[in-house]
Amino acid sequence: MFDLFIFFCLFSWSLAGVFGVDEVKSVSVTEGESVTLNTDTEIQTDELIIWRTVHKSYSLIAINGKDNKTDFPDERFRDRLKLDEKTGSLTITNTRTTDSGLYTVTSSRTETPLNTFNLTVYARLPVPVISRDCSVLRLFQNCSLLCSVLNVSDATLSWYKGISVLSSISVCDLSISLSLPLEVEYQDKNTYSCVLNNPISNQTTHLDITQLCKTSSDCIHCCGFTEAVIRLALSAMVGVATVAVLVYEFRSRSLQQKKREQTPSNSD
Repeated sequence: MFDLFIFFCLFSWSLAGVFGVDEVKSVSVTEGESVTLNTDTEIQTDELIIWRTVHKSYSLIAINGKDNKTDFPDERFRDRLKLDEKTGSLTITNTRTTDSGLYTVTSSRTETPLNTFNLTVYARLPVPVISRDCSVLRLFQNCSLLCSVLNVSDATLSWYKGISVLSSISVCDLSISLSLPLEVEYQDKNTYSCVLNNPISNQTTHLDITQLCKTSSDCIHCCGFTEAVIRLALSAMVGVATVAVLVYEFRSRSLQQKKREQTPSNSD
């Protein structure tokens, strides 16, 4: 009889639809934290409370029925759900990013959902790493820097000068790595910081110019001695080749000029 009653309530809920309420409440939380979805009501005697989640499909996750008998049938939430016996509010502990989605609570007293929640669980943000960018050797020029983070989604990486945004790059659903370059003068006294943020949290790394940008020769240490020597050798080779081309061009023009001078004119 109890199972038949549950079926009837679920059938009524499906007819009402997930969006049968006037408002969908947005709730955000950081991965690993707990979140409570409140029913804003009190359970009456013999009232049946049903929680469902809507991800790619409907799923029954919690039932509180007669004699306060509670059941959590969805294995994805094993040992992570708590149902308040007085209000029917649902608490999810140790949240995961895969918990994001729509949650609806229904009661045997009504034909429409009591509340519908849009839960977003954001991954924990890593701390941005600022490093010297030696990919291009710039002797006696600006100090090239790179701010990087690995495997992030739904976040924005930005360079700040004081409280002003200099540049930024964002990623939505995909989990990828982000890098953002910055060039500063060696003697720059301004305050710079690299910030990774999402709608509910942020991680900030402040730039110490005196530490990372001492002199242009520091790239030898930043990139490794062998790599730096190779870069210097390549730069030297390019320089020598350029000089050789210029010398060859100059000599060729000189020889052509001499030939013109030594060749008698037609009038002679």
